Amino acid sequence: MKSVIYLFIFFGVLGCANVDRKLEENNTLNQSLVDHKNDPEAKLDSLGIQLRQIGNPVANYIHASKSGNLLFLSGKGPRQANGENIVGKLGDSLTVEQGYQAAREAGINQLSVLNAELGNLNKVKSIISVHGMVNAAPNFTDHSKVINGYSDLMVAVFGNRGKHARAAVGMGSLPGNMAVEVEMVVEVYPE
Repeated sequence: MKSVIYLFIFFGVLGCANVDRKLEENNTLNQSLVDHKNDPEAKLDSLGIQLRQIGNPVANYIHASKSGNLLFLSGKGPRQANGENIVGKLGDSLTVEQGYQAAREAGINQLSVLNAELGNLNKVKSIISVHGMVNAAPNFTDHSKVINGYSDLMVAVFGNRGKHARAAVGMGSLPGNMAVEVEMVVEVYPE
């Protein structure tokens, strides 16, 4: 009977040691998230980007929906800091460079949503996928060059965590004649 009790005590101590080790690993993980070399918040400052206040959705949807460690962000357009969207069709009234800037603005808006949802961009483990929609004339073929404005921003802010799978497709029109709309899926660190 004594040996059974000793076994329970031994495995109980061993189990506590494993719990302590897991807590220490989580603390190390949380500290590494705030490593300023990989800190997206600090990166935004160095890029001169200020996140924006996000308004309420204009229809029957939400800005983001979470399932497990995945955060699905609704499509955002190129609303600028002055409140105006970049509008027009690529290959008609807008150049690829203007489209690139529009996609970058959509990226800033998505980062603003992420920050509002998570409270801190350091909680982003990785950008999983991006779906970029380009308001394009029928003969326009440089959709990828336009959505690079979004993708380049995600990599600039998150480093390797910002690399993602992607689609860049043309649309006959977008709401309000926006130049682009982009949605994305993000993996966050477990709470």
